[in-house]
Amino acid sequence: MNSETILLFDVGNTNTKIGFSTRSDIGLSFVLPTDPGGTSDSWGLRLLEICRVAGYSPKDIVGGAVSSVVPPMNPILKSAVKKFLSCDLKFVPKDIELSLENKYERPWEVGADRLVTAFSGRCISDSENIIVVDFGTATTFDCVVGNAYMGGLICPGVMSSTKALSSETAKLPHITLELESTVVRPGRSTADSLNQGLIFGFAAMVEGLSERLRGTLGGEVELIATGGFASKIAEVCCAIDLVEPTLLLDGLRMSWFGVDE
Repeated sequence: MNSETILLFDVGNTNTKIGFSTRSDIGLSFVLPTDPGGTSDSWGLRLLEICRVAGYSPKDIVGGAVSSVVPPMNPILKSAVKKFLSCDLKFVPKDIELSLENKYERPWEVGADRLVTAFSGRCISDSENIIVVDFGTATTFDCVVGNAYMGGLICPGVMSSTKALSSETAKLPHITLELESTVVRPGRSTADSLNQGLIFGFAAMVEGLSERLRGTLGGEVELIATGGFASKIAEVCCAIDLVEPTLLLDGLRMSWFGVDE
């Protein structure tokens, strides 16, 4: 078994998740705010500290796989890893090609995160048709039929919706996104009404849109959920078949090391 250790970078619009991985396993992961205004030195020093906390020395790291939807971050991270860890980063899908046929009308427009989660979902599912729902800054639905990425949907995200309500409505209380019950009922306080409206509202959106997509894709469809709110929404959403919190990092791991048969 290959014991090489690499870094995995999920560079999102809000946060950047950094994980350690070998061929067979993902280890510790850390989340930092995405800061394209930072320098390669500031990011390099953060990476050194992350390695220290995780118990690695810089010489243990042989490279890194990156999914990025923030282009200004790419040269910063590449330079930081080269200078402080003495290895190179490879970006998906530019440097690492995914074994997934991209059916997008303009293939270059698809976010790397969407391609990687679709690829990862394909690797772990035996279903002919799958839908990957990612609860990130936006909520995305990505459809795979066989070995082809068919495209998907982009909807508002849980946190962006929460922030929009909080910032535009001064009298609303703090939104916790905690439910008192897994059964929808009339909220008896403003906070309860907001929490139920957001969680059950997103659950209903997933149920409704996935049902419509199933009709388009045809046949049985497995729905895989990932992202920060996947577990919370899955508790009240009957459409979700599987929750995979590390789906994107697993996709990066498999794209680097290859998929074991």
